[in-house]
Amino acid sequence: MGSRFYAKFKPKGSPFTSLARVIVASITNRQVSLPSTAEDFFQGCNVVPKALAVVPSNTFRFLNRAAIISEGDVKPDGLTTNRWRLCSVQEVEDFKPLIKILPLWSTSFFLGTTIGVQASLSILQALAMNRYVGPNFQIPAGSILVFVLLSTALFLAPFDKFLLPTWKNLTGKSLTPLQRIGTGHVLNFLSMGVSALVESKRLNVAKSNEGSNIVAMSVLWLVPQLVIVGIAEAFHFPGQVSLYYQEFPITLKNMATAMISVLVGISFYLATALIDVVRKTSTWLPGNINNGRLDNVYWILVIGGVVNFGYYVTCAWYYKYQNLNEVDHIDSPSDE
Repeated sequence: MGSRFYAKFKPKGSPFTSLARVIVASITNRQVSLPSTAEDFFQGCNVVPKALAVVPSNTFRFLNRAAIISEGDVKPDGLTTNRWRLCSVQEVEDFKPLIKILPLWSTSFFLGTTIGVQASLSILQALAMNRYVGPNFQIPAGSILVFVLLSTALFLAPFDKFLLPTWKNLTGKSLTPLQRIGTGHVLNFLSMGVSALVESKRLNVAKSNEGSNIVAMSVLWLVPQLVIVGIAEAFHFPGQVSLYYQEFPITLKNMATAMISVLVGISFYLATALIDVVRKTSTWLPGNINNGRLDNVYWILVIGGVVNFGYYVTCAWYYKYQNLNEVDHIDSPSDE
């Protein structure tokens, strides 16, 4: 019913095809030496005639060969004879930000893996704990993860309305996407540390009360670790979307949220693989977790999180923003 109110545009092809063409053309022209003048590079079919010719940037110079004009590549009307042999300078430059951001993107695989492992193990912990709140209500073990969603949702509002403006007033600068992602990394492995401490206490209580009628440890002990990881998600997931949307060219803007979806999907597969490896190589995850060492699994995630954070800091240190002014504008709507 509402479709007639939308502005509809005819599709003009997939941006992924353009990315593939750049790769194929650069490989095809790998033997061609790079010229120094802009006239030797293909500017595109829709460029204004009087516009100044542009030389591709020196970043990933091997890709610049995709835009080198060879004899017979361009028709008299300005079109290319083979779109898989010659790309425009703009198409080449659009591809480079994606390559530059891939190392930063890869640092979040382990981040998502720890979230997936914690989600699975928290349910196991909840099943072995006292889930009663009051005399009649029992929290379903699978619903314990709702505290992650609640903490993320409840934190986002004060974060945008109070914390971000306060940070800018104190430092004179907006919190950059990389800083937000880094904060999420730190909170994430801190959450794993809290999980390890809580599980260690739970094991001690379970073993000291084994065979007695004493009520097990309350499931509410799991809430702090879930709240921390929820706040961490409020930092790094929006930070990543902001970074991708800021840095990607217009043709790839829609990939910003898709990058997160792919990341989460891969991370949860890795979480399943990690749990399988732990079960096959140790006795930490038996059928009855009271006989295992779930806390050691969490400590492994803490160590991995710290190492991964070091990898992230290294990638962030060498990464150079392309559109930092755009993010400052987005993060500071009150300046208008």
